[in-house]
Amino acid sequence: MSQILIGEILACLMFVGVIGVLLIGFPVAFSLAGTALIFGLVGWLLGVYDPSNYGSLIGRYIGLMSSETLVAVPLFVFMGVMLERSGIAERLLLTMGKLFGNLRGGLGISVILVGAMLAASTGVVGATVVTMGLISLPAMLRAGYDPKLATGVICASGTLGQIIPPSTVLIFMGDMLSGINAQVQMEKGNFAPEPVSVGALFAGALLPGILLVGLYLVWVIFKAITDPKSAPATPVPAPEKKDLGREVMVALVPPLLLIVAVLGSILGGIATPTEAASVGSVGAIVLAIANRKFTVSILRQAVVSTATITSMVFIILFGAAVFSVVFRMMGGDNLVHAFLSNMPGGALGATIIVMAIMFLLGFILDTFEIIFIVIPITAPVLLTLGVDPIWLGVMVGVNLQTSFLTPPFGFALFYLRGVAPSGVRTGMIYRGVVPFVALQIVGLALLFIFPQLVTWLPGVLYK
Repeated sequence: MSQILIGEILACLMFVGVIGVLLIGFPVAFSLAGTALIFGLVGWLLGVYDPSNYGSLIGRYIGLMSSETLVAVPLFVFMGVMLERSGIAERLLLTMGKLFGNLRGGLGISVILVGAMLAASTGVVGATVVTMGLISLPAMLRAGYDPKLATGVICASGTLGQIIPPSTVLIFMGDMLSGINAQVQMEKGNFAPEPVSVGALFAGALLPGILLVGLYLVWVIFKAITDPKSAPATPVPAPEKKDLGREVMVALVPPLLLIVAVLGSILGGIATPTEAASVGSVGAIVLAIANRKFTVSILRQAVVSTATITSMVFIILFGAAVFSVVFRMMGGDNLVHAFLSNMPGGALGATIIVMAIMFLLGFILDTFEIIFIVIPITAPVLLTLGVDPIWLGVMVGVNLQTSFLTPPFGFALFYLRGVAPSGVRTGMIYRGVVPFVALQIVGLALLFIFPQLVTWLPGVLYK
């Protein structure tokens, strides 16, 4: 058996092995690095891997820690955590519920719209799902909503922060695709490639995010028309209507101004994502002060939560770097290249296969785990085949938003289960998200058929 074949077999076994270790329940970062080190040792003993390759990790780690783009990650996380504690979500949910209460399905519509606004101003999936679960779910159940519809709407709307900018997933994706695209273009002889910026990825994700919101709204309206008992109206008492206009202005204007300040400055080319994130963080503190929710205790909680979330993500990224080095140096990238290049349908067929693999991995792995493992392995091949990097990044983002909704390990399901009343069974939550997973697939299909939904806005703004 040739050395090349042995290395490729080990690379395949390592990919399967790390998924198995993660399913057992070991911490993600240590599973990635530990599995890679074990297979690297086996490869060294069999003569198919050189341990000196680990030396490249030093430069990669320094590059990650000194990346100005990735500085935006803790800033956006802090902005989201601070806004969640400032009462913005609670006020939005209560006010929008009154605004649409006279319509059948009105509460469901309000949850979707608030989820979209929170996604564009916070992007913290867990906090959004928990907040909406605590406030909206009891109200929807009291109004007579079908528990499956209510839980499905809350879970799906809470995950919009994965695709609607500013999304931390898109920030990491943009940083990764930028380096991969530059490498691929240089191998093709293009030594001045057009950069893949996080701002362009944000622009590309905007219309797909709105598309998903529209699909969710259509489903709730369809249910309200065809099955009125599942989504009844909740009329607002006359005394509460008097000040409704003022309540709507007070609830909507502050987050809208923050969204315009952050996203508008990025898309308009006025500020980089990192600069806009710093403005957003200050804006979140100002809103907390305005709502009289800013204390030293809340600030401490926000800082600790930001440090915890950021550390978790970066340590997964460091572990994934070890995995990537061992996988590539044992010939795994050549195997993936040969596999995807020979797919029927060329670049489109290869992209469909990669999307299908990511969708299936979403049933058992977290979003960050998937992108840190799969993107470095598959993106070079897809970009070599001519796939647009912005389109690819947005497609992956929409696909992996589904990973928060798919049983058994969808994190949005766990978040809602933790705050749902005892009468709402886990099976109801699982069945409730099925239509929304189907809507995600419809959204992906539309982006395949009409790639201009992704590429048009970046083309207008950045070319």
